[in-house]
Amino acid sequence: MAAAGGDREAFSSLLSRHYDGLFRLCFRLTGQQHIAEDITQDICLALPSKMRSYKGTAKFSTWLYRVAVNAVHDWRRRAHTRAKAADGWGDWEKNRRAETAEADEAMIWLQEAMKQLPAELQDTIALTVGEGMTQAEAAEVLGLSEGTVAWRLSEVRKRLRDIHEREM
Repeated sequence: MAAAGGDREAFSSLLSRHYDGLFRLCFRLTGQQHIAEDITQDICLALPSKMRSYKGTAKFSTWLYRVAVNAVHDWRRRAHTRAKAADGWGDWEKNRRAETAEADEAMIWLQEAMKQLPAELQDTIALTVGEGMTQAEAAEVLGLSEGTVAWRLSEVRKRLRDIHEREM
């Protein structure tokens, strides 16, 4: 076959004769025009190298349709893999958004609850939790003993727990 040997005119003639049938088969197998077009184009691009494997034992159209069926099977496998990956990603994203929403709600509650605390407790928690200072560092900034800072942190926890219980 001249097209398999690199004859451009023979290859062009071959495509002209079989392109529509190839596309129709891909469309029937996928049910989607744009996908059938893509697969048909992919087959046409790969056809020069694939034609080397054509033995001539079957009609060319039969061999070409086998190539098309294999290409559609490959597309389905890839589509299935992508869909599986997308499903997992979607679930992960939903969970991430739910966690973010919960964290945002908790932060809003904490900010509102903190407003109910006396200023000295707010200062202590702002330095230790907000700024990440140790109790010793916060004590130095506030001009207090480390024990007083520890007591204030304990008092903050107790009062926040009380506020939370009242709201329930």
